[in-house]
Amino acid sequence: MTDHFQEQEMEIEALEAILMDEFKEIHSGESGLSTSNRCFQITLSPQDDDTDQATTTPVQLALVFSHTEKYPDEPPLLNVKSIRGIQTSDLKILKEKLEQEASENLGMAMIYTLVTSAKEWLSERYGQDAEAEDAEEEEAKDEVIIPHGEPVTLETFLAWRERFEAELALERAKLMPESALTAPKEKRLSGRQWFESGRASAKGAAPVNEGSDEEDEEDIDFDDDDFEDDEEDMLEHYLAEKSDSSTHSSKRTA
Repeated sequence: MTDHFQEQEMEIEALEAILMDEFKEIHSGESGLSTSNRCFQITLSPQDDDTDQATTTPVQLALVFSHTEKYPDEPPLLNVKSIRGIQTSDLKILKEKLEQEASENLGMAMIYTLVTSAKEWLSERYGQDAEAEDAEEEEAKDEVIIPHGEPVTLETFLAWRERFEAELALERAKLMPESALTAPKEKRLSGRQWFESGRASAKGAAPVNEGSDEEDEEDIDFDDDDFEDDEEDMLEHYLAEKSDSSTHSSKRTA
């Protein structure tokens, strides 16, 4: 027959020797447990072994237990209390964790095992490493990416494309010969058509004599659908500028 009382007394002596000042007996009325048996409290902090024990820690936990009549063949009565800085929701999580572990360790003295588990949980949840990770997460959240430059929208893109095409049409017009620029509008080549005809000539077409510009231009049929409005407008603008320039030059000569 198992002597539960003797096992319980031996465990209490061992805990006093190992935990020393962290272990003390308390009145059952302070324990928060529904029992009149002897109650004990163990103070735990999330400290490493090399940490100065005199340093005040941000959090402290009280693990309270009382042996039941048939302990360790049945789990002890357990309670956890915050001495400093531990949230109620975390206390509930820890208590459920310890009660689960107690049911898994029946048949052997388990209080020190529960103490070790609680201290590990406390270090993970409130230790310096956890605080450093939380600080890094907060710092990452505070970082704001500031966009540079003007944002691209459909309107800005269309405006840019219109300017680009107009400038391109003007450049083409400046490279075209006078005969192409002074031709009637209904027979005038667009910049693109002029370059395409030039490429065709480069591939083997017969060269055009300078003296037969008018005959060649009269033999060419043009379809109004082939013209691009933006290029025509820019050509007209360019012709107007050339006309103004010619007028000024004539006045200077006179």
